[in-house]
Parts: sequence; C-alpha cells; structure tokens
Amino acid sequence: MISALNRLVDLVEEHLTEEIDVGGFATALGTTEYHLRRMFSSLAGMPLSEYVRRRRMTVAAADVISTGDDLLGIAVRHGYGSGEAFGRAFRAVHGAGPGDVRRDGGPLRTQPQLRFRLTVEGSTPMDTRVIDRPAFRLVGHATRAPLLHHGVNSHIHRHITSLPSEEHLRLKELGNTEPAGLLAVSDDLDPDRTEGSELTYLHGVATSYDTPTVDDLDTIEVPAGTWAVFRTTGPYPGAVQETWAATATEWFPSNRWRLRPGPEIVAVIEREADFSTATCELWLPVEPT
Repeated sequence: MISALNRLVDLVEEHLTEEIDVGGFATALGTTEYHLRRMFSSLAGMPLSEYVRRRRMTVAAADVISTGDDLLGIAVRHGYGSGEAFGRAFRAVHGAGPGDVRRDGGPLRTQPQLRFRLTVEGSTPMDTRVIDRPAFRLVGHATRAPLLHHGVNSHIHRHITSLPSEEHLRLKELGNTEPAGLLAVSDDLDPDRTEGSELTYLHGVATSYDTPTVDDLDTIEVPAGTWAVFRTTGPYPGAVQETWAATATEWFPSNRWRLRPGPEIVAVIEREADFSTATCELWLPVEPT
C-alpha cells in the first residue's frame, strides 16, 4: 500500500493540469479507488482532492511570480476555464489573489510533494477478529450529519438525545444478531473522508435478514460479506477514533485486507454511566486484497 500511495503521488504530479483517473489507476494496482482514497486521507491527513488542489496552486503560484505570462493564460495552462475560477481556487489556498501575489510576492502557502514511508510501530497489539457474516439489516433512527474526525459530534449527540428513553429500550429488544447492542452506524461516507462532508448516521440495532421490518424505523440493508472487528477500551469517543485512525496506519498496511463500500459500525459493549469511558467494537467491511 505504501508503494501504491507513492505511485499515486507521482501520478498526481504527472497530470496536475488534467483530470486524474484514480479509479483506473487503482484497478491497475490491483486495489480499489474506495480503499486507496481512504488510506490516502488517513495517512496524509487530508483528502486526495485537497492535496491535488494544493499542489496545483503551488505550481501555479510559481508561474504567477516567475513569469510575465498573462494570468488567463496561466489559468488555462493549469486546467481552469476562466480567470475567475482560477482566482477563487488560488485565493482559497494562498489567501490572496494571483494579481496580489504577482505584485507583492506573497503570501504563499506551499504544499510540498508528499512521500509516504513505512515506519515500524504497532508496539501495542490491536485486538482484532475477521469474520464472515450473512446478510443482515440495520434498523433504527437515521439522520444526515457532518463527518467530524475528533471529539463529540454535536449533530449526532442531539439526534440521539432527542429520542425518548423508551425508544432506546424498544431498539434493544429488536436487536437479535451481531453486531450486538445499540449501534452507531455511519453510512454513505465520502471516500476521501473529508471533514464536514455529510454522512448518514443511524442509531439502532442489527437484525437478522428474515426478521420483519418495522414501518416507523429506518433500515439499511447490509449484504453478506467479511468484517474486521476491532475491540477498544478507553475514553469515549476518543479511543474509538484513535483505533479508527490506527486501522489505516498500522492494521491495513500489514494485513492482506482492504476496505470495501458499506456501513461502518460502532457497537458499545460496556460503558460508564456518564459515557466517559466505554468498551466498543469497531466493525469495518473488508475484502481480501
């Protein structure tokens, strides 16, 4: 995977002014665009799309400063159809328009070319199991919410606390298969995991596929497949978020599995009354590489 990511970085450099076919590139490497984008964003700390934008504007800034070329010509050369679109993208990265930078020499925010390297970590073993599951359903109460990488998601917190206590009890009684207990389900995730992008969040339980559906509950159909299950204990939700990040930096690079599209599930096994700490299972849909 490290080699694939470095080859992806090289591909970006070769096609900075063009549309990049990430899907075709991933297929040629024997992986999937979904997995490649997730690993890139997790290890680089930014989505692939944001890295491409920053690199384009870094190279464009050098042209703006070091050449006397017309700004519209520079915009076209870097893949923009108008000076206005180029100016907006330039300002979003550098904090100033190309005309201002040409006159004043800055400010500039340079994005160096990334290079991924393997470091030896993993001194703490990850409690993991890989299991095959038949098709099942996730049922509960769903909402749209922004993706946050750290801390408590206030949108999701409000969604859960708006439910009456008897509804949580009803959901618990409906659950009859793994993952067990009340579940925090994230679905329709942006492959780049861009912070602030919208996802579908479902507070609910898992039921077997032959269990009748309930009319007043939202349902996510989950096909049969393989899951990597990571068990974690510690501050909530921090410990789960750290484990989520460690799957990209430690587990996936050292195991012959990759992510596949599907919901990502957190099952709370045990917790303190105030939810300050909890033992959880993180369920990620995977397939062999």
